[in-house]
Amino acid sequence: MGIVTLTLNPAIDKSTSIDRLVPEHKLRCENPKFEAGGGGINVSKAIHKLGGESLAIFPAGGPSGTLLIDLLQHDKITCKAIPTEQWTRENFIVVDHSTNAQYRFGMPGPQLSEIEALSCLEAIKAARPDYLVASGSLPPGLPADFYARVAKVAKEIDARLILDTSGEPLKLAANEGVFLLKPNLGELSKMVGVETLETDDVDDAAKEIINRGDCGIVVVSMGPAGALLVTKDGHEHIPAPTVLKKSTVGAGDSMVAGMTWSLANGKTPQEMVRMGVACGSAATMNSGTQLFKVEDVYKLYDWICTYSARYSHPNI
Repeated sequence: MGIVTLTLNPAIDKSTSIDRLVPEHKLRCENPKFEAGGGGINVSKAIHKLGGESLAIFPAGGPSGTLLIDLLQHDKITCKAIPTEQWTRENFIVVDHSTNAQYRFGMPGPQLSEIEALSCLEAIKAARPDYLVASGSLPPGLPADFYARVAKVAKEIDARLILDTSGEPLKLAANEGVFLLKPNLGELSKMVGVETLETDDVDDAAKEIINRGDCGIVVVSMGPAGALLVTKDGHEHIPAPTVLKKSTVGAGDSMVAGMTWSLANGKTPQEMVRMGVACGSAATMNSGTQLFKVEDVYKLYDWICTYSARYSHPNI
């Protein structure tokens, strides 16, 4: 299996819009849209948009879990659902037309039992992927070192683990060793034990993580500033094109998908991050919980490549 994604805290994303958000009033909503959500699931959906294939592994339970599976099958996403006793969570997103503001209500996930969590690990072992993407938060009940256990499994089956999470689970998994980390500036600061990082210090902080053996590649997500690619051989800044931003939902997952798809297709680290930034930027151009449009991705990718050829001075 080429690519497997792991989503330990999946969700049904329910989105709608209203004319105006007013307290204490009955608000008339437009017809809701239901979509399968959660870090790894979004990555699998984005990889499918790019023409790639992946296996999405996730726990699912109750009627909402059944709906989650149905939505993925409708989108032709290959999946392996681990049955759970508790119901899959639902999130709620509302857009206020009067201000174009987006309100995102994230619900806590169900508790996973030890047997359910181990079943997720066994599913990974059975799939034996070349690339394993673990993305998103841990649900209640799982210890902070669970992603570290995922990292250990990845090493056992010789899979390249791409990790996108935060906080203590990120630090503990990095200590176990992963192939690629995608922290933002705040997460990177915590990993190296400082409160904030100046722009000139970002590459040194990422190299510190690589030099102590925590990972081979660090891609620092810097929002509108793009991303910084750091390897043991050097670093390169990948700029983000200026676009009309409508929503940031799914942008990070789209970036991870673009990078993973590129790696699976034999692209260089520079090409990988350029595609990741293009996918993440394209995702912000769509409203609601949509990901990206493929035609937008390639337009932005071409812009990034042209800009990099003219103005970038890579250190890799």
